[in-house]
Amino acid sequence: MTTSTGRRRLAVVTAGVRQPSTSRLLADQLAAAVRDELAGLGGQLETTVIEVRDHAHEVVDNALTGFPAPALKQALDAVAAADGLVAVSPVFNAAYSGLFKAFFDVLPEGALLDKPVLVGATGGTARHSLTLEHALRPMFAYLRAVVLPTAVFAGPEDWAGEKVGDQAADSGGQAGALRGRISRAGRELAAEMHRREPVRVADPFALTTDFEQLRSSSKRG
Repeated sequence: MTTSTGRRRLAVVTAGVRQPSTSRLLADQLAAAVRDELAGLGGQLETTVIEVRDHAHEVVDNALTGFPAPALKQALDAVAAADGLVAVSPVFNAAYSGLFKAFFDVLPEGALLDKPVLVGATGGTARHSLTLEHALRPMFAYLRAVVLPTAVFAGPEDWAGEKVGDQAADSGGQAGALRGRISRAGRELAAEMHRREPVRVADPFALTTDFEQLRSSSKRG
């Protein structure tokens, strides 16, 4: 097992459709937990947040044409180059949102291979928490990601005392329990990212043939 210090890249994908969004709030808190835990291990975190709603039309166009627009390609590349991923979806009709699924449908094949992923979801009732196990976890397992043991669901009662946009919920709810789940999940992802070597991104402008090989080829020609 390696324990390499240094900088790690975290991609945060959140598919909330409203602003402010509890999905974004949960994603931000999960990312902060990963950052704090990684700092305790001697590492640093570079975080890229991707709001899928900002790329909604581009995702549909990519699904139809097979080619991503520049802004969407940048987002997809950030996911592929990340050392870890936080993915949070709102729950609609007992499953992840269609927008969330569509984003990962246009992700290049193999982009999540062996990548550690922390999954989260938000919904209007605690019954939606099952979505984490019957929808999100299987989807990322199919994409050959490493889905971490702790998945985090947040319902209305979990946001007691938390500020969502300009509104603060009444205190005295289950916010403490949610913070505990977030901390545990952040610790798991940070530990998994820390023990791995950083993802190496290929330089598209790098020469794949050295000078001697090029000279030999020219002589043969």
